[in-house]
Amino acid sequence: MARPTPPNATACPCGSALPYADCCGRWHDGPLHLQAPTAEALMRSRYSASVLGRLDYLLATWHPSTRPPQLDPLPGGLQWLGLEVRRHAMQDDAHATVEFVARNRLAGRATRLHETSRFVREGGRWFYVDGDLR
Repeated sequence: MARPTPPNATACPCGSALPYADCCGRWHDGPLHLQAPTAEALMRSRYSASVLGRLDYLLATWHPSTRPPQLDPLPGGLQWLGLEVRRHAMQDDAHATVEFVARNRLAGRATRLHETSRFVREGGRWFYVDGDLR
């Protein structure tokens, strides 16, 4: 399945109202040294990667200690409806949590993913570790 790619002028899927290229697109397609600067920015970029089917990005930003060997392709017809970031908290310089709600629809049924995610920064780079579903 071809992954949808928003035109550069289209608002980013993460809901920031910035153009995709100026928001999550720079993390998805940028050089390896260009990384999301905060756990919240990483979480938003991971949501956008889900919307766009960028499984490679999801795996690359998942901490090796909890990363699955592969991700199954997203179901055909899955429609992401929006992201709400409810809270972002730093525990220290290298640990943060982000609480969010991501809404989607599949086969006419709407669902929401409400999670408090844990992130760690290693070598100056943020990684998703895991999360608690609410």
